[in-house]
Amino acid sequence: MDERKEVKQIKTKAFVNAVKGFLIGIALVIPGLSGSMFAIVVGLYEKMVAAISSFRSHPRQNIKFLLPIMVGAIVGVLASTKLVLWLCEAFPVMSYGFFIGLVIGVLPFVYQKIRFQRLHLFDFVLIVLGFVFIMLVSHQGSTGLSDFVALTRLKSVSDWFTIGFAGLFAISMMMIPGISGAVMLMMVNQYGTIYNSVAKLVDTALFILVGKFDQARAAFGSVIILLPFIIGAFIGVILMAKILNYLLHRYAHRVYCAVLGIILAGIWILTELALKGASVSVQDGGTWLSAGFALIIFIVIGVLATIFLDKQDSSNV
Repeated sequence: MDERKEVKQIKTKAFVNAVKGFLIGIALVIPGLSGSMFAIVVGLYEKMVAAISSFRSHPRQNIKFLLPIMVGAIVGVLASTKLVLWLCEAFPVMSYGFFIGLVIGVLPFVYQKIRFQRLHLFDFVLIVLGFVFIMLVSHQGSTGLSDFVALTRLKSVSDWFTIGFAGLFAISMMMIPGISGAVMLMMVNQYGTIYNSVAKLVDTALFILVGKFDQARAAFGSVIILLPFIIGAFIGVILMAKILNYLLHRYAHRVYCAVLGIILAGIWILTELALKGASVSVQDGGTWLSAGFALIIFIVIGVLATIFLDKQDSSNV
């Protein structure tokens, strides 16, 4: 019985981590949202950084932990490329309200990390710097066309290096809490390229399923772009995980002071997006009262989701 209970707990934990990975995958796609911030939101950030940085020391244990998260994140990215981005466009108040709630739900966790030490002037400076930095970075590239596809095929060695650098830059920067990988891709003009390739991956699978092999072969040409991106991303993750693991072990209090500023900036940015959506809704015949009510309801749902996921994680440790 004890063995069955233990197996059930392991499966439950893997499933919960896959769901958390799915949320992280969604955040990877949507400009302005941060995959690493959502890793903090769902209580996985420090564990993921530690597992990646010490992967060679305990490969079996780390694979068991990271694999469900990776699978969930991949499914989240594939779903987000079309479905979730559509939801954010069609129902922005409810979608971004939910995201705001998820982020607000992590504030008690961050408070627990910094409450045992007295805050000094430098700590407040870090909070302000974290807020200002994310506000500046999040608006970079936002005026450009996020759907612009710079490359549809890899035609030269230069293209391989360009996409490889995009993967290294975007994913390593994204590991810093609050920084949006999607925005980083916009800064190097490759957001549309990468997510076009992800969309083509979905199309390729669908074409194969229905037996349209010529269309599948044509779509797969764009999917190859993901190969140098993944190689660059892998290198970036390993390098940044080492740095962040060191900082979390030596300066955790100050890291989380900066994270607090980052989270406050995330709430601000998501609120801006929700209000923009509410404004469009009002122009289409809705009311500010109904938009505000929907926003509050979905913020509450988001907060409860964060609390639920956090409890599931702590109860299965």
